[in-house]
Amino acid sequence: MPLAALWFGASLAAGAHAAQQQPQQQQQQQQQQQQPSAESRSAGSTLLEVSEDGKYVIDRRAKLLWPRCVEGMHWNGKTCTGLPLLFTHKEAHALAAERARQEGVRWRLPRVNELRRLISRDTKPHGLSPDLFPGAPRGWHWTGTAAVNARAVNPYNYGTISGTAGPQLSTQQAWAIDLDSLEVRPDMGRGNQLMVRLVRALPPEMQEPGQAGQVGGED
Repeated sequence: MPLAALWFGASLAAGAHAAQQQPQQQQQQQQQQQQPSAESRSAGSTLLEVSEDGKYVIDRRAKLLWPRCVEGMHWNGKTCTGLPLLFTHKEAHALAAERARQEGVRWRLPRVNELRRLISRDTKPHGLSPDLFPGAPRGWHWTGTAAVNARAVNPYNYGTISGTAGPQLSTQQAWAIDLDSLEVRPDMGRGNQLMVRLVRALPPEMQEPGQAGQVGGED
């Protein structure tokens, strides 16, 4: 067989082999792109991710922006340092109002169900992901869910948690969540001093196309 024919046949075979490999390579690249980054973790059905500057955790589904550190601790570029501060319920609301006034954005206490969205099933025991919230202290945190009479509500029935106060409102009690045991209490005395992790609506520039203007969270 002439050398030209042998060369032509080899070229055809190499081209066919490359054509077979190309779809496989494209499929592998697509699978890699769909894999979450090292700083993206699934908390329940919620996909959380770290902001570009590393200071915040983004919950795109609920359109919320979370500081990576509780109040009193500070982000040093790698982790949260310092010690968490403790506040009464009134002081916690005042803290959120003052920060909102200074920064011109609506920082607030998160609702119970919003905080529960941060719980990662990948950690043992379940809690906040150390990749997303490094150095996060466990223990009781204040929430912005309205207080109700504890005798009228089962604290383990999350369907009763509401963002609005009913006729059984108690001015001496408030909802709190323990990020160690994951227990939720509707009857925490407002004079107790607990930790605070504020939250705000996700800014429009951080939202995906078509989501701007839709802010809020679950009650």
